[in-house]
Amino acid sequence: MLKGDKVGLRARHEDDIPILHSELYDDVATQARANGRPWHPVTPGSKDSQFAVDDTERGHAPFSVVDLDSGTLIGSAVLWGIDDHNRTAHIGLGLLPSARGKGYGTDVVAVLCHYGFVVRGLHRLQIETLPDNDAMLRSAERNGFVREGVLRSAAWVMGEFVDEVLLGLLAEEWKPDPKNNRTGT
Repeated sequence: MLKGDKVGLRARHEDDIPILHSELYDDVATQARANGRPWHPVTPGSKDSQFAVDDTERGHAPFSVVDLDSGTLIGSAVLWGIDDHNRTAHIGLGLLPSARGKGYGTDVVAVLCHYGFVVRGLHRLQIETLPDNDAMLRSAERNGFVREGVLRSAAWVMGEFVDEVLLGLLAEEWKPDPKNNRTGT
């Protein structure tokens, strides 16, 4: 398990999938804002669930997010689009409604940075988010991400095209929290 101040990122367990599916995926409006693919109904237990893990997929590193104090599942995090040649990847996360607004997002981004830069040896991490996603923008910027631009009308969200904000962080710009090694169990 990778540990932050408040959260742990661990392998996805089979019993995590129904919770993530019902609390994150089945919220159509939020899912449409968080995912670049169109929402469609997915049968519970389906291998088509975005939360089902394929351990052979090397360009995608999914995690379940747990509260360190209680061990409770509080969300999902991923390093996706991992490009080992260019040493880049994208960060994504989704917190269950009950876990939002508690500072978990900033810690999840910090742990994903540790994983990307230290464990995977990547050079650049990137986040794309909607301009009104204040929680993700704050979490990214608190971890040193820089707004690099706006992708105009890049996302189709609930019947309209909206902009996306592009943020990036290079390994040499990253400043890990020295009081937390983010490595052990």
